[in-house]
Amino acid sequence: MKASRPGRLGVGIIGAGKVGAVLGAALRAAEHQIVGVHAVSEASKERAEMLLPGVPVLEIPEILRRAELVLLAVPDDALADLVSGLAAAGHWQAGQLVVHTAGRYGTKVLAPASQAGAIALAIHPAMTFTGMSMDLERLNDCAFGVTAPNMVLPIAQALVVEMGGEPVAIAEEDRVIYHAALAHASNHLVTIAGQAAGLLSGIGVEHPERVLSSLMRASLENALASGEGALTGPIARGDVQTVAEHKAALDSAGVARDTREGYLAMSRATALRANARGLIGTDKLEAILAAIDGAAR
Repeated sequence: MKASRPGRLGVGIIGAGKVGAVLGAALRAAEHQIVGVHAVSEASKERAEMLLPGVPVLEIPEILRRAELVLLAVPDDALADLVSGLAAAGHWQAGQLVVHTAGRYGTKVLAPASQAGAIALAIHPAMTFTGMSMDLERLNDCAFGVTAPNMVLPIAQALVVEMGGEPVAIAEEDRVIYHAALAHASNHLVTIAGQAAGLLSGIGVEHPERVLSSLMRASLENALASGEGALTGPIARGDVQTVAEHKAALDSAGVARDTREGYLAMSRATALRANARGLIGTDKLEAILAAIDGAAR
């Protein structure tokens, strides 16, 4: 199916989740034609209607028949079986662009489609999605991890630029580390915020998010701007007794296990990094680790 003007593509979206619907809307804003979307749940159908009004909800084989570019925005664990199943059924077309958004995969997962003549691309936005229109603004200057064979890498990069993002080339063999880095930065930040809020709630603070907001925002901005130089607090100061008292307090009844273990694990990691970067000496490191472990060293 030919696009409406030169250089534009007929795009099919498989997976109208938070990522697929938003990226589909971004491609539509770049004047690509969205020829169909596959949505199963009521939430996905509503999201498609909100972000992709007028786009027909179709079955997957019909989307592949119509589309020049197929965007696979499905859960990571479902991707391989979906691609191989469609290949076995003979649905992939020679010359068709097939793009997935799974962070941990490069293009090898698309091998069954490639063997049928499709062109495999991997683009992963380094952003959390709400599935709402505000995400379209957040795509501006958002980094995308891009993996593709050298001959077609410019195609993947161009698609990202059209959506307002910044393509960052990631080697096939580095995709898992890339994805681990992003999960560590994003998912664990949410966990830490929740744990800290839980500790404050436990001592009667009614709105812990207000207490944490300025501190966490400034800490994140400083860390991104200054790296290790932004580290403050008892470990960076080598304040062993404070660390010991923190541990004793967290050992008390009523503190959630995940909060206690998370604090101690991050304290160990922070102490090791502080020592490796010369912020604290080896003696202080050993004393802090002993305080964390609750035993003399």
